[in-house]
Amino acid sequence: MITVISSTNRTDSNTHHFAKHYAERLQAKTGDTVNLLDLNALDDWSLHGAMYTPDGQGASVTKVQDEWLIPSGKIVFVVPEYNGSFPGVLKVFLDSLSIRNSKETFHNTQALLVGVALGRAGNLRGLEHLGGILMHLGMTVHPNRLPISGIGRILDESKNVADEGTLNVIDGQIDAFLAF
Repeated sequence: MITVISSTNRTDSNTHHFAKHYAERLQAKTGDTVNLLDLNALDDWSLHGAMYTPDGQGASVTKVQDEWLIPSGKIVFVVPEYNGSFPGVLKVFLDSLSIRNSKETFHNTQALLVGVALGRAGNLRGLEHLGGILMHLGMTVHPNRLPISGIGRILDESKNVADEGTLNVIDGQIDAFLAF
């Protein structure tokens, strides 16, 4: 099983459109089940002290952890640039997952990192920061961290990835990750 995470809780985000593209391409290239997790869809969790106890995790997070993340051998993080790094909601999500069944969720799971940004760097700095956290949690991070810049010019009016060069680079990254 492969899980693709749209790593923001912003409604109708460009990140979600890229995550959807990754999920579709992965499904087309593999026989594995591919799940698309939009952090915006997790509605019963927030930052609170009880989240740091095994019983304090929201029901939707527990369900996603048990049914999607623990069984996944591979997780793709599509990550927007927020303030020179990645969204705080992703950090809170990872923190909540690390309290309950952390080893089963993260250890020996392969991660692929994709940065998306309107600007020039494609969230390269955020990908480095996230990569360090994921390795600390026990994940194996694929070395091809793809920063996608200028996403406003890459998505068409229907919010599909339309730039041929970007499509080719994404497919190459996916092929390398599936062979990883």
